[in-house]
Amino acid sequence: MLYLQTFGDLRLTDANGNSIRYPAKGLVMVAYLFTRKTRELSRHEVAEFLWTEAETELSGLNLRKLISRIRQIDESTNEPLLHIAASSIRLRTEAVAVDLQALDSAKPPLEQLRAISGLLQRDFMGSVKPATRSIDSWITGERRNHRLKLREALFGALPHAQSNDDFRAISGAGLYLLEKDPDDEEIREMLRRLPGASLADGDRSERVSGPKIHALPLSEQDKLVRLEPGKSSPSVLPRVVLLPPIPQGHVAGLAIANALIEDVTIELCALRNISIVAPHTAEQIRRDSDKAQVVARHSISYLLETRLSVEGLYAQLIYFPTDEVIWATRFTMTSDALPTQRRLIAQRLTSSLVQELAKNEQARLNIEADPQAYHSYLVGASLVGKLTLPHIRRARTAFKEALRHNPNFSPAFAALARTYTSEWLVTAQGNEELLRLAETNAVKAIEGDSEFAGGHRELGVAKLYLGDVDHSVSALSLAEELSPHFADVIYSHADTLVHASRPDEALSKITRAISLNPISPDAYFWCAAGASYFLEQYEDAIGYVELMKDKAPAHRIAAASCAMMGDRKRAQFYRQRAAMLNPVFDVEKWLSVVPFKEQWQKDLYREGLLKAGF
Repeated sequence: MLYLQTFGDLRLTDANGNSIRYPAKGLVMVAYLFTRKTRELSRHEVAEFLWTEAETELSGLNLRKLISRIRQIDESTNEPLLHIAASSIRLRTEAVAVDLQALDSAKPPLEQLRAISGLLQRDFMGSVKPATRSIDSWITGERRNHRLKLREALFGALPHAQSNDDFRAISGAGLYLLEKDPDDEEIREMLRRLPGASLADGDRSERVSGPKIHALPLSEQDKLVRLEPGKSSPSVLPRVVLLPPIPQGHVAGLAIANALIEDVTIELCALRNISIVAPHTAEQIRRDSDKAQVVARHSISYLLETRLSVEGLYAQLIYFPTDEVIWATRFTMTSDALPTQRRLIAQRLTSSLVQELAKNEQARLNIEADPQAYHSYLVGASLVGKLTLPHIRRARTAFKEALRHNPNFSPAFAALARTYTSEWLVTAQGNEELLRLAETNAVKAIEGDSEFAGGHRELGVAKLYLGDVDHSVSALSLAEELSPHFADVIYSHADTLVHASRPDEALSKITRAISLNPISPDAYFWCAAGASYFLEQYEDAIGYVELMKDKAPAHRIAAASCAMMGDRKRAQFYRQRAAMLNPVFDVEKWLSVVPFKEQWQKDLYREGLLKAGF
C-alpha cells in the first residue's frame, strides 16, 4: 500500500518508505479527492479546481496531460492510486493510506490529542504554494477544520490528564489553538486553570481541580489590557516568542529549563494585548540557522532568548526589529528555587512588555504597516555585520530600498549610517565624505525617534572617526543609558573608549558585550583586539583576532601585535595578507586620520606597524 503525507512536505511513498516521483499537481488532486465525501469528482470539477483561472479548454488540456503522466507512473508501480474514467476520477482508497486518517482514528483521548497535535504542528499542505484561489480556499478551510478537531480532542482529553506529560500535551495543544485564535477565551481560561507542573520534585499526582494561583500580578495583567485607556487594542497584536534554552557546554538540567520556559509561556497566555508563539514553533525557531528570516516570516516583535550554563539560566528580552536588548539577567536553577524563578521570569517579562509596548507601540505598528520596508531592512541587517566591501554595499542598497518604502524608518537610517562608517574603516582611505554621510543619516534616525538607542550609537561612531572623541563618548553614553543591555551599543561605546585613550575601560565593556552576545560578530573581537594591543597584551590581541570568522579587517592589528612580541614570521604573514587587501596603505596617512585622543596611542601603533614592515 502507498502512503500519502499531506502535513509538512506533500509526498507519496511506497511500502518501504521510498519516495515516488509523482506530479505535484497530481498529489494535490489525490489529497483533494481524499477530503471529498465520495472520494470521486467529475473531470470538469477536478480541472476547475486545479486551474481555476484558465479557460475551460486549456484546463481540460492540462488535466489530460496530467492524467497521461500519472498513467505512466501507475504502470511502473503496479499500484494505481486513481480510477480514471471517461467523465470522472475516483480515489482508490484501498491502494493508499493518508496521514489525514489520524484525525478521525478511534484512539484513547490523550493518544488522539497527541496524534492530532503532532500532525498540526506541521502545516497541512505546508510545502504547497496555492496556484489558484480554489486551492488556497480549500487548504484554508481544511486547516480550520483540523483546528476544530484538535479543540474537540483537547477538551475530550482534559478529564483524563494525570501526569505532567499529559498536562504538557494539553498545554501545547491549547497554546497552538490560542496562537491561531487569540480571542478563544475558553481555551485561555482552560490554560489558566491547568495545575502548575511541579518541576522540582517531579510530582505527577496533581489533577485539574480548580483555578491555579496567578503568578502574574493582576495589576500587570491590567496594564497590558489597558495600555491606552479609551482606545481599542490594535488589530495586530505584538507577537512574543520564548525560545527554549541553548546549552553551553555539558550542563545538567536542560529538560527542566525547557519545561520552565514552557510553563512561563503558558502563564503569559493570560495577557490579552500580546500573542504568544506556541512552544513547538519556538523550538523550530531556535534550531533554524537563519533565525532572523524565520522570525520576520512569523511577524514576531519580541524574543526571549535563553541559555543554560553551570551558572544558571541566562535570559534576555530582545525587541527584534531593532535588535535592542530590553533587559538581561541570570536566574539560578536549583530545585528549591524553581517555583520562585518561574514567578520572577514571568513577572519580569510581563513588566518589561508593559513598558515596551507603551513606548514602542507606534513604532511597531509602523514597521508592520510597511512589510516591504521591513523585509529590505532585514536583508541589509543580515549583510552589514560582514566587514567586506561587497557585503557593506549590498547592505546599503537594501537599507535605501527600505527607506523608499518607509521614509520615516529610523532603524534603516541608523543602519545606513553604519554602512558608511564600516566602509571608511575597511578601505582605510580616510574619506571624510563617508563619515559626513554617516553623521547625516544618524541625525535623521534620532530626529525620527529620539529614544532610539541605535541612532545615538551611530552618531557616536561617526563623531569618533571625525575626530570629535568627546562628543562620541557623550553620544554613546546616552545610547547605553537608553538601552543598557544592547550589546551592539556597548560594543560601540567600547570602541570609542579605545580611541579615547581608555583601553582598560574599553576592554571591560567589550567583554560585557561579548557576554550579552556570545556568538559575537567579528567587530566585537576586532575591538577587543585593539583594546588589548593598547594595554600591551599582545598575545591576547592575537587571540581575539583568531576568534574572528573573517580576519581580514584585523590583519594590521595582528601584524603589529606579532611584531611587538618579536614574532617576525607571523608579523610578516599578517602584513602580506593586509597588503593584498590594500596595497596602497600608508602608515602616516592612516595615523593622521585615525582619532586617538592621546599621542602615546599613535606612537605605540606606529611602532608596531613599522616593526611589522608596513
